[in-house]
Amino acid sequence: MTVTARAYPNIALVKYWGKADEDLILPVAGSMSMTLDDYPTTTSVTLADTETFNLNGTEQDGAGSARVHTFLGFIRDLAEKQGLPTATAHARVVSVNEGPTAAGMASSASGFAALAVAAAAAYGLDLDTKDLSRLARRGSGSASRSIIDRFAVWHAGDDESSYAEEIQAPDMAMISVPVATGEKAVSSRKGMVATATTSPFYPEWITSTEQILEEMIDACTAGDFTTIGEIAEVHAMRMHAVIAASRPSIRYLNSASLDVFDRIAQLREEGIETYGTADAGPNVFAITKPGDAAAVAKAFAPFTRDGDAKILFPGRGAHLVDTDQVRAGTGEQP
Repeated sequence: MTVTARAYPNIALVKYWGKADEDLILPVAGSMSMTLDDYPTTTSVTLADTETFNLNGTEQDGAGSARVHTFLGFIRDLAEKQGLPTATAHARVVSVNEGPTAAGMASSASGFAALAVAAAAAYGLDLDTKDLSRLARRGSGSASRSIIDRFAVWHAGDDESSYAEEIQAPDMAMISVPVATGEKAVSSRKGMVATATTSPFYPEWITSTEQILEEMIDACTAGDFTTIGEIAEVHAMRMHAVIAASRPSIRYLNSASLDVFDRIAQLREEGIETYGTADAGPNVFAITKPGDAAAVAKAFAPFTRDGDAKILFPGRGAHLVDTDQVRAGTGEQP
């Protein structure tokens, strides 16, 4: 039997950057994000005699494959604890990313969230949303948030208490401005370690993130879009600043990225309320109100590589889809 799941990337409005525990992937501070409604990863898991991982039509080896094999080991451990006969089975994993891979567009979040849901079902695990989020976290920290619908807060803590849950927030749109689609030179995992060990601003990053997350939660509760946007932009800038202060310096944003942020500021001066954010990569997301999304997307079309600044809205968390429908190209179950 093949089990298929689909998950979407999430873009953090309060950033996750740094681990308190590398093995358990526990964050040094909490974070908050919006799950997108596009750029999905669709992953199928089939129990088998041998273990393989195919990504975007290519059999994988090396570090990317090793992370998947390690993650499947966590699944088998859980199956053994639940006394399931599947605990000894290997898995064939076939995954497709519809967004850029390893380019700062949160493909690891959607990838491991989809894998967590599909593999848990294939192995017969009985997991609720909280435990699925905890499980996805073991593959990629931000994957814990892609389990959740729309907006998520990921709590710092120990293995039991570090998971994501839904938070209410006002409707908003994100416009993706992909200025580069290639794989970034320094992975997020390596960048986090370098920042923690060499950036003199790292301790202040932790304490300021804890404070700003509280402010963001309050703004979301109040439905205060302006404060949400302001916090998201300043926290993105803080993250890139603390990363750039590493030795040697790591710079994820490029000149095209900065041009996008300049245009965002200009749009605000023109009366279109827009704010910017960027994860660990050069690609920028403009945050705006749904009614302004079309105008903002039009303003950023000339900045993109293909002239397409895509409008994104809050989306669904990771979920199972009908395998036959996926093969037929007809989408997913309602």
